[in-house]
Amino acid sequence: KPKRFKYPQVYDPYGPRPPPSDKVVELAERIAALPPEERRQIGPTLTERLRHPKMQVIADEGMDLGAEGGAGAGAGAPKAEEKKEKTAFDVKLEKFDAAAKIKVIKEVRAFTNLGLKEAKELVEKAPVILKQGITKDEANDIMEKIKAAGGVAVME
Repeated sequence: KPKRFKYPQVYDPYGPRPPPSDKVVELAERIAALPPEERRQIGPTLTERLRHPKMQVIADEGMDLGAEGGAGAGAGAPKAEEKKEKTAFDVKLEKFDAAAKIKVIKEVRAFTNLGLKEAKELVEKAPVILKQGITKDEANDIMEKIKAAGGVAVME
């Protein structure tokens, strides 16, 4: 027969905790007795006293805020996009030597994690985009490997 266990009503992932000390209970009661205005001052005062670092604001620059972004966000967006440098690149296989087809397929398999059949079909479709949204360094590495194997790749 399986044993029946008594489960607690509420699961506490941290396990049972010891009860708070008398000092902590007394302090909590004193804080609860304070007027709301003084209670609001406790957080900033403790932060300052304990020297906690300030919370950092998360930049929403690259996020799509949708309707919440407001009219001002939509007006300033085109100017910001013109100044930014391109950070994501695509590598495109333009062509390859027929004699070096097998080497090119092996290189494509190495950095795309495709099977032999999928890599072969991809290479035969040239010109085709091999990898999208990668850094400039990674794109240059891939282009060098394809060039060494006998293919021609470009970065877009």
